[in-house]
Amino acid sequence: MRARWLLVLAALPVLAGAQERKNYFEDPFLPVTSAIAGCPVPAPPGMTEEELKKAAHVRAQHGTSCYLAGRCRLPNSYLYDKELVPRVAQYLQRDGRFDDTSLWILGERRLITVMGCVQSREQAQALERAIGLVDDVMGVIDYTMVGTKEPPRYQLAQ
Repeated sequence: MRARWLLVLAALPVLAGAQERKNYFEDPFLPVTSAIAGCPVPAPPGMTEEELKKAAHVRAQHGTSCYLAGRCRLPNSYLYDKELVPRVAQYLQRDGRFDDTSLWILGERRLITVMGCVQSREQAQALERAIGLVDDVMGVIDYTMVGTKEPPRYQLAQ
C-alpha cells in the first residue's frame, strides 16, 4: 500500500504540470466538408491558463484597434467571428466547387483560417478567393494541403 502512495506522490508534479487546453475565448471552429478519406483532423483552438493570461492583453489590443482605426463597425473585431464562421461554412457548402474536399475553418478577429485537404493547388486558390468574398472577412490563412500525402501545416487533434 505504501509503495502505491509513493508512486502517486511521485506522479503529482507531472500531473500538475500538464494543463488542460480550453477554448477560453470560444473561437468558432467548424468542419465544412469531409470528402477526402484520411485527411488529418486539425486540433480545435485552445490554450492553457498560462497562455490565456498572455493572450488576453494582445487580443484586447488587436480587437479594439480595428474599431479605433475605422475598419470595423463593431467595437471589437472578435465580435464578428461567431456569426461569420457559420456564414463562411454555409457559403462554401453551397458553392459546390469544394464538395470533393475535407475542410475545417477557424475564425479569429475576422481572419478565417482554412485547414484540411483539397484536390489541387488551383482549388486551394479558388477556395481562398471564395472565402474572401464573404462579407466581413478581413483575410484568409490557407493551411490546406493537396491530398493526404503532405505533412499538415496545422496541429493535429489528439
